[in-house]
Amino acid sequence: MQVLLRTVVIFVVGGLLISGCAAFQPRDPLQVTVAGLEPLQGQGLEMRMNVKLRVQNPNDQPLEYDGVALEMHVQGKTFATGVTDAAGTVPRFGETVITVPMTISAFRMARQAMGLVTGGGIDKIDYEMKGKLGGGFSPARFATKGSFDFPGMESKKPD
Repeated sequence: MQVLLRTVVIFVVGGLLISGCAAFQPRDPLQVTVAGLEPLQGQGLEMRMNVKLRVQNPNDQPLEYDGVALEMHVQGKTFATGVTDAAGTVPRFGETVITVPMTISAFRMARQAMGLVTGGGIDKIDYEMKGKLGGGFSPARFATKGSFDFPGMESKKPD
């Protein structure tokens, strides 16, 4: 009886280990872009907006998520943050749009404005967006960065 029980336990544990390893296979990074912005009603000294993220899954397994966290940095400083408890699935080799409410404090806006004014003029603004799609033991993290060009805002150089 003990031999039979030991054999069953070994098969069950072995099966769990094999299926667990399959769940932790490396996956290609998600492609996340801003698909849209919508203003929201703010409170006091803050500005709020819905950020619509287009999430593309280049993997052959669907990605289930339960919660999203997002952080936006402008010129290397935190500008806006947001979270949502939205849940869903990004299909395999597919995409979906997820809406995340974001908050920008008046102090962060003032800090960014002061940085632009005292920076001696700029011709581009660098941004970075990072976040995660929560779910289970292995949330899917993502990051993207880029810059916006401002023609006509180039710094004036002395003659």
